[in-house]
Amino acid sequence: MTLQTCTLVPRHILEHTFPPHFLLPVLLLLLQAWRGSCHPQCLDYKPPFEPRQPLVFCKEYNKFGCCDLEKDEEISARFYTIMENFDHSGYVTCGKFIRSILCQECSPYAAHLYDAEDANTPMRMLPGLCGDYCSDYWMQCRYTLSLLLEDLGSPQQFANLTATIEEDQRKFCNFLELKDKQYCYPNVLTNTDLNANLGSVREDSEGCLELCLQEVANGLRNPVAMIHADDGSHRFFVAEQLGYVWVYLANGSRIDRPFLNLTKAVLTSPWAGDERGFLCIALHPRFTTVRKAYVYYSVSVKKEERIRISEFTLSTHDDNQLDHSSERTILEVVEPASNHNGGQLLFGHDGYLYIFIGDGGRAGDPFGKFGNSQNKSTLLGKALRVDVNNNDDGTPYSIPSDNPFLGEKEARPEIYAYGVRNMWRCSIDRGDAITGQGRGRMFCGDVGQNKFEEVDLIVKGGNYGWRAKEGFSCYDRKLCQNSSLDDILPIFAYPHKLGKSVTGGYIYRGCQMPNLNGLYIFGDFMSGRLMSLKENVTTGEWQYNEVCMGRDQTCRFPKLINSYYKYIISFAEDEAGELYFLATGAPSATVRAGVIYKIVDPSRRAPPGKCSIKPSPVKIKGKLIHFHPKEEFVINKKPTTTPVPTTTTRRTTTTTVRTTTTRKTTPHPPTRKTSRKTALPPTTAAAATTTTTRKTLQTTRKTTRKTPSPTIKATTVKTTATTIKPSTSPTTVQTTMATTPATTTPTGYRSTIMTAASSRIAQTPILTTPSTRRHERPLHYLPSTTTQPLTSPQPPTSPSISVKRPQPTSAHYPERPAALTTPRMPYWSQRTTGSPYKPQRPPMNTALPKTQEEILRLGEKLDNTGEGNQVYKRPRGRGRGYGYKRGRGRRLRVGSVRLVNADGLSDRGRVEIFIRGEWGTVCDDLFTSKAGTVVCRQLGFTTALAVMKRAALGEADSSVRILLDDVECQGWERSLLWCKRSIVGKHNCSHEEDVGVICG
Repeated sequence: MTLQTCTLVPRHILEHTFPPHFLLPVLLLLLQAWRGSCHPQCLDYKPPFEPRQPLVFCKEYNKFGCCDLEKDEEISARFYTIMENFDHSGYVTCGKFIRSILCQECSPYAAHLYDAEDANTPMRMLPGLCGDYCSDYWMQCRYTLSLLLEDLGSPQQFANLTATIEEDQRKFCNFLELKDKQYCYPNVLTNTDLNANLGSVREDSEGCLELCLQEVANGLRNPVAMIHADDGSHRFFVAEQLGYVWVYLANGSRIDRPFLNLTKAVLTSPWAGDERGFLCIALHPRFTTVRKAYVYYSVSVKKEERIRISEFTLSTHDDNQLDHSSERTILEVVEPASNHNGGQLLFGHDGYLYIFIGDGGRAGDPFGKFGNSQNKSTLLGKALRVDVNNNDDGTPYSIPSDNPFLGEKEARPEIYAYGVRNMWRCSIDRGDAITGQGRGRMFCGDVGQNKFEEVDLIVKGGNYGWRAKEGFSCYDRKLCQNSSLDDILPIFAYPHKLGKSVTGGYIYRGCQMPNLNGLYIFGDFMSGRLMSLKENVTTGEWQYNEVCMGRDQTCRFPKLINSYYKYIISFAEDEAGELYFLATGAPSATVRAGVIYKIVDPSRRAPPGKCSIKPSPVKIKGKLIHFHPKEEFVINKKPTTTPVPTTTTRRTTTTTVRTTTTRKTTPHPPTRKTSRKTALPPTTAAAATTTTTRKTLQTTRKTTRKTPSPTIKATTVKTTATTIKPSTSPTTVQTTMATTPATTTPTGYRSTIMTAASSRIAQTPILTTPSTRRHERPLHYLPSTTTQPLTSPQPPTSPSISVKRPQPTSAHYPERPAALTTPRMPYWSQRTTGSPYKPQRPPMNTALPKTQEEILRLGEKLDNTGEGNQVYKRPRGRGRGYGYKRGRGRRLRVGSVRLVNADGLSDRGRVEIFIRGEWGTVCDDLFTSKAGTVVCRQLGFTTALAVMKRAALGEADSSVRILLDDVECQGWERSLLWCKRSIVGKHNCSHEEDVGVICG
């Protein structure tokens, strides 16, 4: 689905009482808009969900939205509190408007309606309405605006403020209207493009599933495996090819002592793509009681390369470390070559240990008459199954009684399946959480020779065809035509145009992303391509979709990224069933370029509370190394023309087309598993996309094939090369601001309401502390285009509405009532509302935009002590250094600021900065609340309540120079000079753009 563009009106929180001449600009400045691509998002900056229990009040969002039953009840209570002020006529007329406006917090597009997509920007008080709907609202129920706003701040803030807004239709709708007609309410409910696949996994125009990632761990050296203990601790164990295994806790921190260190025994090298090394680890399924771990690694014994499977016991003194002296060799297999080492260990649901070993290496399995894989007298090229339970006093393992070749002459009894080439990463399906469907199935990725990669479903006694077959095609023609082959076809195979080294994955069975349930996600080591398969339960066919990274707006959620390193080494799932993959930017066992990514679906999440976990406590010996992500979060991205090196975006189609051709195949030199040995650039950054035709994507699964055939089943798929798109940021759109309210004489309904409000205000003490409201966001004022006062016309004759306590009814609200009466009850009630939807701010980028050396080159000496001088206090120290002002008897530091205003107020005014011995102004271009906070903190305040642009707090005369322009701060800086900005004195603005701030 193509992303649309929407205009979003800002939001804010009124926490403080302002002088009357600021109140109207406060509301009208909310009209400023920025433009960006839209996606479903809630006010807590997370994707929408389907509530666990049906909603009672906002029923239209019962299937998909942003409210659970608790939030629905909160909105319902607020509605009925407001409606207590109406008689039946007013209830019927205005109830529909108030209910609809309140329920937009439950809309799946709530973040857009409230402008809550960015946690660093202020948000609207009320959702954005469409123009026609706003006009109807104004005509029938304009005076209810005060009722909707009263719990968002102190009542006295709105008594005179809303009078002008409510009497002027233009100002009223400027305040409430969202200019983009597609995304305003109620049009957002009827937009076909927006609602066609709402809540489904987002696909681009070519069928590629758009997912996002979360960085979980970094700085690893070829991370080859990640497992969990299934003991309630939610720890995970990460193995590096070099021979280390590390323990990570549920909070992301790593224990500094390794779980296992086999670096002295493991055979590997720094060569890029070396397949030897520590390849896998598996914990006993009853790890809490049996306390054993099993490892798979390469070893050299008397200059002979071998595969070794060993058993370790957990230390009696430390639950996060194995006893290194307890190693017991379970099995050793001689490797004829250094490649095709296999490398998978896992326990099935039957409690047995499965071991997957490669065919011995080289190319084309040249060993013997039929190759190692078809020779059941050797363990090479096989999937083994052994019983390691109750082995303390006997042999390292025993043979399960139902192993398929237990009684066959000259066959090794450990063999569970054969005819495999080099299976790299296998997994066991947990099964559907409700039905149990699929439980126990074993999926493996088998790396191909020079044409095809395949995904297999492993069954007992199965022959998977190698070296007779490669994918669906014949590799050794004579063996392929042997009637006794009786091989099992893969569920999926793809050509080397898509990738040259498959990395097997997992069926997603987690809780947090319900859309992904049943989706098999895997990848390719060489191409860096992420892929998925979805089973059609009726036909048994597997539908292929490529997985690509969502665009910036799709992944614009806290902590999410949309780029990854190319070399996909392995996949994993945690104790809760969430899915991860392990990748590196440099495929060398000694380079710390490995990262673990969590796969995230931004289109839908589980309802709040459903997936909550409580990790059991873990006793720690040693120190914890806290995790710090290195990738830039999408939500923090700034406009750039330089592509990020690790971003990959790919396209594919989901259409399955079958063609049948006859292909004569002959052995070729090994181009495949050298694939995991070949050094390539970490990630390509293509500037343009190219389209090629790729072949052979057969997704039909057959369990056995009795009659061999030399035909190849293929599909035609279109692919585009890896592309990198720069991120974009919204553009600020300026609208008109009125600086002084007009004086009007309210009558009728308005007069009664204002009288009631005044009465209530007289009994309510004025608080000087900030008020609390639902979203706890900083107040922010965006620029206007004029500072000239606007006068409001006299209000037209409006119908009056009687206000009294109604009897709630479920009757349908008529469009327009026939008759209305005069109000007679006060409505003002002050109540605090709590909300579970408290937003979380994303981490701040702490990279310095400008070094001190760069600043000093401009002759701008920085003060590195204290918070900075304050305008109304004499700084410590004496002297007449640079910046000394003779008439004032005090020394000003470069970068000092002051707020200039006509009223002599210390907490607000035009921003002026002291540089090179003179005071000058700052232009409002790119100046945000973060820059305002830097100014306010210098003056001893906590934060900036508002940023006033277009000289709203007064402009300087022509004798004052403009010293700074294009100031961009992160909020932590000690001075505006530390922020990213233009050269001092260089600007492209006038004093009409002098910026001002209000501190608090």
